[in-house]
Amino acid sequence: MSIKKNKPNNNNKWLIIALAAVAVIVAAVFIFQPQTDSLPATITVQQANEQFANGAYLLDVREPIEWNEAHVDGAVLIPLGELSARVDEIPTDQDVLIICRSGNRSAEARNLLRASGLNRTTSINGGINAWISAGLPVVSGP
Repeated sequence: MSIKKNKPNNNNKWLIIALAAVAVIVAAVFIFQPQTDSLPATITVQQANEQFANGAYLLDVREPIEWNEAHVDGAVLIPLGELSARVDEIPTDQDVLIICRSGNRSAEARNLLRASGLNRTTSINGGINAWISAGLPVVSGP
């Protein structure tokens, strides 16, 4: 009685190598996939109003005197001059919409926050002036 020894099948080796290559490619796609958690640099007041209604954080970087004249109810006031010292107050788990008077300070604030690692930030184009011009609601007072 003779015992037959099974010889390794070359086809199986190539199948294992091919499966390993596919696994590496799939892993690379997920690892090197561009981040999609950043927002566009600017958004319109209409887009901001919709996102704010859906739970985005609205940061107003104007001065208190400007805030008292008119602001979006529910926004959070952190003047631009204080923002770098108060970055830790900005949520990291939601989109941050930044508003000022016309869009200049909010763009500066967005850049500061993005440099601090907060990519889910955007500047509202035209600021509170555009917000009011679009007929969107504001309140006054502290």
